[in-house]
Amino acid sequence: MTDRKPGDSGTDRLFAHEQPHSDFRFDASVARVFPDMIRRSVPGYTTIIPMIEVITEQYVQPGSHCYDLGCSLGASTLAMRHGIHYNDVTLTGIDNSADMLERCEHYVALDDHSLPVTLRCEDIIESRFENASVTTLNFTLQFVAPEQRQGLLTRIAEATRPGGVLILSEKIRFESEQEQDTQTRLHHEFKRANGYSDLEISQKRAAIERVLLPETLQQHRERLLNAGFDQVILWYQCFNFVSLLAIKSTRNSQ
Repeated sequence: MTDRKPGDSGTDRLFAHEQPHSDFRFDASVARVFPDMIRRSVPGYTTIIPMIEVITEQYVQPGSHCYDLGCSLGASTLAMRHGIHYNDVTLTGIDNSADMLERCEHYVALDDHSLPVTLRCEDIIESRFENASVTTLNFTLQFVAPEQRQGLLTRIAEATRPGGVLILSEKIRFESEQEQDTQTRLHHEFKRANGYSDLEISQKRAAIERVLLPETLQQHRERLLNAGFDQVILWYQCFNFVSLLAIKSTRNSQ
């Protein structure tokens, strides 16, 4: 995702100077630099996005719906789009940030693909899902209040066809304090290697720590199974960032 709208600065410098503390928000300033921010902040992001296309191609079913929940600028939406080869599949991206969706519309329009994409500005907690074969929560669930996560995943599982999947990517925390410290240190070194200063790392962490609430891998596995998925596979991990594949068994249709 390299094309920019007029006025985009491109490079993330949002936390380069000392500023009063405020919680992180997906506003217009973040939307302008988001591709650069997430590439330099999330280890493995540039691997996960193309693999979403591969997974979508394997699990999408004719006559079904596909959803990208918390679609932001549409990177995973477009990956799903290119993995869908049925004309009767609908693809919907949902996000509660109008600023992000405005730019998402731009990227969707630039993308060379004929499958229509519907974008909805709404809270995914209140969204309705049905007849789904592939759903993506790509670094989205971590911003949902913990007490609302089980209900959301249960509704997704109930709406998923037998043989369908949920792709869940998340930042996680570790039960071992020693491992947590090591993984956090490596993540910060990843950011430094991508040009972020100690001040940027510190201020971004302070801004996001009350809105991004990570959980352990085991908590995610248990919640997905309790929601109604039959198999949960860890298909990717880089430091404290993971992506899971939750599969709805075809046995449920027999």
